[in-house]
Amino acid sequence: MVLAILAHINPFAKPKVKRKELMKISDYLDSRLVSFLDVDTRDEAIDVLINLLDAKGHLPDKAAFRNAIFQREQLVSTGIGMGVAIPHAKLKEFSDFSIAIGIQQKKGIDWNALDLAPVRLIFLIAGPDHKQTEYLQILSLLTSSIRSMDLRKKLLNARDSEEVLQVFLLSN
Repeated sequence: MVLAILAHINPFAKPKVKRKELMKISDYLDSRLVSFLDVDTRDEAIDVLINLLDAKGHLPDKAAFRNAIFQREQLVSTGIGMGVAIPHAKLKEFSDFSIAIGIQQKKGIDWNALDLAPVRLIFLIAGPDHKQTEYLQILSLLTSSIRSMDLRKKLLNARDSEEVLQVFLLSN
């Protein structure tokens, strides 16, 4: 009986359960959402990135998103160290996640970061408040990627937005 059952099992058949493809940070990036900054303050940097998201149609409510971002900054700085900040906010009006990247190629910005280092790389995340798991995965992927000093150097030395995306595509 067991041999008859085993004879009907095809070890080469594809499983019927669909596997979710591995998530990559590059899946959330868009070259039109990269800005090379030349600003003096955290607030100016955030406003440039918010305006970029808004201009590309990624913000259903710009004022609400801006308010949420600055409220989050008041709670605790999103400057995570290593010259990186990840300001982020989730609102119910959003359907998908967007990431705007700001690269301050000259002097860093005082962000009250955990390590007190000036910030030169900013990843502004906007997304829906009902997709907490995806949100945490994005944060995890992003923080894992930027731990690499080599990746951060490549981003700071990038000449255009396409090169920024290539850095992430090659690091996945």
